[in-house]
Amino acid sequence: MAVTDLAGRIALVTGGGTGMGRELVRQLAAAGCHVAACDLNAEELARTAELATSGSSGVRITTHDCDVTDADAVAAFAAEVAASHDTDHINLLFNNAGVGGGGSFVIDDQRAAWDKTFAVCWDGVLNCARAFMDMLVRSDAGAMVNTSSINGFWATVGPGAPHTSYCAAKFAVKGFTEALIQDLEIHAPHVSAHVVMPGHIGTSIALNSFSIHGVDVPLIRKNMAARGVDLDAFSDEDVEALITDRNTRFRDDAPTSAAQAAEIILSDVLAGRWRILVGDDAYRIDERVRADPESAYTLEFFEAFRDEGHLQAFPPR
Repeated sequence: MAVTDLAGRIALVTGGGTGMGRELVRQLAAAGCHVAACDLNAEELARTAELATSGSSGVRITTHDCDVTDADAVAAFAAEVAASHDTDHINLLFNNAGVGGGGSFVIDDQRAAWDKTFAVCWDGVLNCARAFMDMLVRSDAGAMVNTSSINGFWATVGPGAPHTSYCAAKFAVKGFTEALIQDLEIHAPHVSAHVVMPGHIGTSIALNSFSIHGVDVPLIRKNMAARGVDLDAFSDEDVEALITDRNTRFRDDAPTSAAQAAEIILSDVLAGRWRILVGDDAYRIDERVRADPESAYTLEFFEAFRDEGHLQAFPPR
């Protein structure tokens, strides 16, 4: 029995403080679903809970401070959810938390950012899947919904901008989720697995990523120079302002809003779709990569998307 309705169900959302996570919490609550949400930004998470409860009644919204990269912290989080919701099960697990950064695997001085990005985007999914699997299995109907990306099938954000940690993690999330389909069918057929692959969505992931990793101005100068952009005339403060502006536009000028993305995700989960593309750009990129995978990483391939109006605001990493 798949999850076909949300009223009275119990959902867990990681990265619930902003972006798609916040919108998932809001829309789940509006549909009558009880929600446990975690994030490391307590202020933003509290704001999410306020927004979710103001538009809903009769649902329980709980907030939890949890670093999803820490398996012990996630195990403690699972115990908190069981206690605060007085339950031995959950129905929906949205592994949504993510961060960008650590673009190059080759450059040693990006190692810390590489490892942090991979830990959030992959270990966070693995830790939560392990910690909450038993609670999903104990439900009468369950769904694990893992957020990958278009970068889970197309490992680039364009020429001159290596993006290896995020892409590797998102490929892992996609492969793990697809492998779970058969695993669950055999061992827990009432639980479904869904992989979400958004295109350019209006979230604060770019802003949050620089907040988490810090602004490495020399690295930004090096990366931009590799892309033919000379920043020698810019002060360090100017470079930081430039990056902040680009990341703000990445959020504000996106073709698909976080609210629209959450609506698509929930609709497709309830419809039983395991492969969830979000945004017209995601569908177009998927189509092109499948049609001509051998040229997927050429300049001409990327520029064809640009000519169609896609991927205009991807920020430098």
